[in-house]
Amino acid sequence: MTTAAAAGDRLNNMPLPPAPFLSSVMQIEPQWIDYNGHLNMAYYNVMMDRAIDEMWLQLGIGPAYMKERHGSTFTAEAHVRYLREIHLGDPVQISVYLLGHDEKRLHTFEELRHATEGWLSATSENMTLHMDMKQRKVAPFPPDIRARIEAVVDKHTAVPRPEGIGRKVAMPAK
Repeated sequence: MTTAAAAGDRLNNMPLPPAPFLSSVMQIEPQWIDYNGHLNMAYYNVMMDRAIDEMWLQLGIGPAYMKERHGSTFTAEAHVRYLREIHLGDPVQISVYLLGHDEKRLHTFEELRHATEGWLSATSENMTLHMDMKQRKVAPFPPDIRARIEAVVDKHTAVPRPEGIGRKVAMPAK
């Protein structure tokens, strides 16, 4: 059996991630707290990236995909909104919405929430590119992966879209 065929068999046996995908609960690490006494802005991205990595595993595009099929993803654009401070000791969980896709891109939206109290701390909207790692160029997803992505996007289209999608950075109009 070829590597791609074995990977395809694994994909067919994996359930689709829920809509939205929920990450594992994460803890704030002490070295991530800045001199203001809250989570430094860079680590919001670290946690959201970890949540995306968890979802990518369920899409079949995690580390095994890179090793076996030489494909991966790169973030092309990200827009983070910091809405409420997170502090040391706060457990967090991230919801990931797969909003759209085409043959080479994924559009995601993440919400970072306090895991026990449920309030929203930050959001991140991202455009991710699929890469052929042998050529290090943007490339189409393989058909089996694209079919899985389409199925997840269909599931995510059925749930209400969170507030904040499509926001841009701009000064308020006067």
